Amino acid sequence: MAEIRIRNTEERIKGEENVRAFLESQEVLYEHWDPSKLSESLQNKFVLSDEEKAEILATFDSEIRDLADRRGYKTWDIIALSDATPNLEELLKKFENVHTHTEDEVRAITAGRGIFIIKGTDDVGYFDVELEAGDVISVPEHKPHFFTLMENRQIVAVRLFIETEGWIAHPFADPAFAK
Repeated sequence: MAEIRIRNTEERIKGEENVRAFLESQEVLYEHWDPSKLSESLQNKFVLSDEEKAEILATFDSEIRDLADRRGYKTWDIIALSDATPNLEELLKKFENVHTHTEDEVRAITAGRGIFIIKGTDDVGYFDVELEAGDVISVPEHKPHFFTLMENRQIVAVRLFIETEGWIAHPFADPAFAK
């Protein structure tokens, strides 16, 4: 279950309803899907064949299509990251800079853990959203954020897009942000 850490106060927000309410106040969508739907063989697998990626997409097809219909997403895929991922450090450097998009950044975690760092309202500042299997998040367009792996350095997620080109980041320079 997702957990939030507000960086400037170290406050922690736990529990699905509390997390959902906080994220809603920050204009971030949060949902939770049932991760146990996924076959046990894929629940902790981070190097995936095309067939295994297709199996994950088929398992969550109704949830993906429901979210896509409600929010206008047109395409989706699977991203799997782990220490076995070629050029992982280079990929993480690309992800780990505050940026924005011209569309929502959507991730539905199916295995592993990851973290979004998001710029909230002025009274909140930056906050971390620690995600695990079953957590679904949509960071709205133009909202400064970035994503990275947690200490386990393993994640599998469904990504949904409006633009068929997929993920396009626009750097956001913010002197107030401190890693």
